[in-house]
Amino acid sequence: MTVATPERYSAMLAAARNGGYAYPAINVTSSQTLNAALQGFADAESDGIIQVSVGGAAYLSGQRVKDRVVGSRAFAAYAREVAKQYPGITVAFHTDHCAEQYLGEWVDPLLDLEIEQVSRGEEPLFQSHMWDGSTVPLGRNLEIAQRLLEKSARAHTVLEIEIGAVGGEEDGHSAEINEKLYSTPDDALRVVRELGPSVGASGSGSGADGADGAGSDGVARYMAAFTFGNVHGAYKPGVVKLRPELLGEIQAATDNAFYLVFHGGSGSRPSEIAEAVRHGVVKMNIDTDTQYAFTRAIAGHMMTNYDKVLKIDGEVGEKGEYDPRSWGREAEDSMAERVVEACVQLGSAGKALR
Repeated sequence: MTVATPERYSAMLAAARNGGYAYPAINVTSSQTLNAALQGFADAESDGIIQVSVGGAAYLSGQRVKDRVVGSRAFAAYAREVAKQYPGITVAFHTDHCAEQYLGEWVDPLLDLEIEQVSRGEEPLFQSHMWDGSTVPLGRNLEIAQRLLEKSARAHTVLEIEIGAVGGEEDGHSAEINEKLYSTPDDALRVVRELGPSVGASGSGSGADGADGAGSDGVARYMAAFTFGNVHGAYKPGVVKLRPELLGEIQAATDNAFYLVFHGGSGSRPSEIAEAVRHGVVKMNIDTDTQYAFTRAIAGHMMTNYDKVLKIDGEVGEKGEYDPRSWGREAEDSMAERVVEACVQLGSAGKALR
């Protein structure tokens, strides 16, 4: 098993929740970063999640094309082929941070495609999709989430929702760092009233009727990213004020209704990450740190070999040093090491499902 089936994905999320660990969800933008993520998961003997953002999906189609569906389909096709070479782990594919203005040109067409695939007895292209309603009122957020949940059920995929705003900047979207970054138990209670808990009984549709709690056997319907001070990007210590205890209050108020997601975790203290996982986080998005690991290795190669990658004073340089494969291998190894670090920190290392 290399790419998760819907059943396997549900089993992965349940294993993480019940086992007290979480999966790193690694954003990728190219075949190189994808291969680095796979290498890291394999080295850590960890299952994991590989995801593309709204900007990443457009970039994967080519900078002259910028078609998110084309980029997503190309990514998934390539990823399925190379993932076959890692039989000891299971990976799931996810689309990350789709705001309302992108639904019609990205996630909705992908869900329509996946509904067609499932109707033909095939597996869906992706295993989960994120609806980012952080910039709209909660009522509108949940209204759209309900519509997408109905499509997700037909596509045999899992929906990820965001309740509250994440600060910082990602793919052109920015939010201030203020009190709006903290969700409340009342927000969570409303989510359960309107959507039901994260896991439903096998064969159940969306909504609360017939649904079991998140710790029971059943089909994973959605994951919830409640905000507790999360900020995208890299910040110096003291800027980000995380309050992971809010997740415990949310779970207590809703009878542990949720599979939780941790956004904006770069630079978080290990104790904050551990507390969030204890409260039911099963997925943690990692982008900034792996971007830096990848690019830092390239910068090191270029600075060390500047007279070989540049044709200085009429010389010809050294092809072996400016060949993209030379610095590419170093970048992939560096990023893979950061993925292993994430697996160890989140507790998924050595726990690949057999």
